[in-house]
Amino acid sequence: MEERRRVGYYVHREVLDEGKVDQLAEKSDVRVPFSEKIKESLRCSGPKLKSCMLSSVPVLSWLPRYSLRDNAIGDLISGISVGIMHLPQGMAYALLAAVPPVFGLYSSFYPILIYFIFGSSKHISVGTYAVMSVMIGGVTERLAPDTNFMMYDNATNQSMVDVLARDTERVKVAAAVTFLSGLFQMLLGLVQFGFVVTYLSEPLVRGYTTGAAIHVIVSQLKYTFGISPKRHSGPFALIFTVIEVCYLVPETNIGTLVVSLVSIIGLVMVKELNTYLGKKLPVPIPVELLGIIIATVVSWQVNLEGEYEVEVVGEIPSGLQPPVMPTASLFGQVIGDAFALSVVGYGIAISLGRIFALKYGYKVDSNQELIALGLSNTIGGVFQCFAISCSMSRTMVQESTGGKTQVASALSAMVILVIMLWIGALFEELPKAVLAAIIYVNLQGMMKQFMDIPTLWKSNKVDMLVWVATLILTVLFNPDIGLAASIAFSMLTVIFRTQLPKYSLLGQVPETDIYRPVENYNQVNEIPGVVIFRSSATLYFANAEMYQDALAEKSGIDITKLISQKKKAEAKRLRKEKKEARKAKKDAKKNAQEWVRRRSGTEEIIPEGEPDSSENEVEKGVATVEEGSKPDSTLPRAIILELSPVNFLDTVGVKTLRNIQRDYGDIGVEVVLCGCQTGVIENLESGGFFSEKVSKACLFSSIHDAVLHCQTDRAKMNKDDEEMQATHF
Repeated sequence: MEERRRVGYYVHREVLDEGKVDQLAEKSDVRVPFSEKIKESLRCSGPKLKSCMLSSVPVLSWLPRYSLRDNAIGDLISGISVGIMHLPQGMAYALLAAVPPVFGLYSSFYPILIYFIFGSSKHISVGTYAVMSVMIGGVTERLAPDTNFMMYDNATNQSMVDVLARDTERVKVAAAVTFLSGLFQMLLGLVQFGFVVTYLSEPLVRGYTTGAAIHVIVSQLKYTFGISPKRHSGPFALIFTVIEVCYLVPETNIGTLVVSLVSIIGLVMVKELNTYLGKKLPVPIPVELLGIIIATVVSWQVNLEGEYEVEVVGEIPSGLQPPVMPTASLFGQVIGDAFALSVVGYGIAISLGRIFALKYGYKVDSNQELIALGLSNTIGGVFQCFAISCSMSRTMVQESTGGKTQVASALSAMVILVIMLWIGALFEELPKAVLAAIIYVNLQGMMKQFMDIPTLWKSNKVDMLVWVATLILTVLFNPDIGLAASIAFSMLTVIFRTQLPKYSLLGQVPETDIYRPVENYNQVNEIPGVVIFRSSATLYFANAEMYQDALAEKSGIDITKLISQKKKAEAKRLRKEKKEARKAKKDAKKNAQEWVRRRSGTEEIIPEGEPDSSENEVEKGVATVEEGSKPDSTLPRAIILELSPVNFLDTVGVKTLRNIQRDYGDIGVEVVLCGCQTGVIENLESGGFFSEKVSKACLFSSIHDAVLHCQTDRAKMNKDDEEMQATHF
């Protein structure tokens, strides 16, 4: 086996620069005009129309091929299990969105059916999601605060909140921001902007969801303790809320606190039992459903609301709401929140969708996901839903219970429909503290993400910094502002890393054409007289100056000093030549005068054999002409700039390379480039790098070609020097 790995090879060819490679490979300069690309994209045919239709409405491609034998049982069990989860989570997350619980059920019905038709993922479970709900809650409470709906009660002589009017207005706000976020998602999908999710790195998403989870927990403390803190908005609102909750803790409703503690303990215990018996149970124990059923029965029997002033869900209307167009006057006030919701919701859904697509071997279309989520939110907004995304807990249950297609999601929507039509009113006595407990327990997974910090510290400290910074920014600011600040911070880390790349000198692995950084390998040798320089980042305006400085430092050549010395020597030579020219002119004039005197007989006869003074002067003039000075032996003969990490060059980058080649060439050091990608060569051509003096002969496809070229030139120069010396002697 070892011998097979060490099979050698031998290649015999001439040294090839990029010009010769273009000739040998017959480079094609044919380019399709932009107008032709537009025409081709707009050209319609039968197969193209069919493909467009199937990609735009994925259900048409997979539902006709749906296998009842292979998928029906698994999808049925999965749909019922997930539908049961939708009930408590929908009602609980409605509290986060600051709307009545029944609207959480609406949000678990309409958007799911839309995604069933247009979604491209087979496994994710869309619906209410904690992070999205708390973001909507921030908008609804900001635009419809309790203070706007205070009324005077003549019976008690006290001011109280008009709950019905407040909730009606908050539903309008939630529907408006949801509708607008859906429009943003659809627009981004139509312009093929699905790649926007690439700016949401995994550390950023996990840090953001952890920070949002802290917002969720703090927002539910009022239901856990039975207190009524004032709402705070803007930066540091969470800090102010925590301080006020601590101030109001002495006013805790003991009955509400007991309900909360018992619910949390019970839910955690059964969830741990689910984990322990996961492989033995055909389906997980529906702990949340059991929790709300038991809590509702106990609340009804004990009269928790009347006896202990425990706040309950209240009226849950049966049936479905008629469609209502969102209030357009609210769009201007929620446009920023809507865009943040569209990005966060899409980022979470596509991340989870790709995980399961990779696991089961199919592809998720990022642009189609944007359109599917956009339609779900837009149509959902018309039916007074709030923005949805994908839930990890429901998706895991859907996949683990045998769900293989989105039929499982459609069946879960049917479960919610049955609940809304006939069963919903039975949960009117459910304490809100139980829903808050369900939220706390469902956030366990997000809280465990704090363990990412030590893991990232060991693997990548920059990613850890992004994670921690995102968490802090999200906690200190609202989730929408925190998201924007986090993305900006993440982009800055990328910029800083391109501004602070690693610069290396490369050497040759003995008896190979492989080159590696000399500081990292003990058996790597530098090529005598040749400096091979590499930067780990692309070359552009932000790091161009540092690139030149690093080259000077690594090569040991103070190019500024050498050029200055050369200019001074050149100036000195010019002054000397001018001085000698003036002296020669003066001597010539003197000789001319003496020649005139000689002709007139006034000069004495020069003895025979004595050289004429004019001839001496001419000989002296010839002796002062200096030969071309030899290059400094301490300088390298050539510098090779290895540009394989460079994926583009802007005008500053091209100018930098041009200046490097000119400046080092002026001091007798040849500069060649190697490893240039096709796009980089095109940048060099369009940027004016090449000229009559500089051609593609200075570009090489590999380091080894460049090294052989430089060594050949060196041998040729040494031979020329020897010939010159022989001629001189």
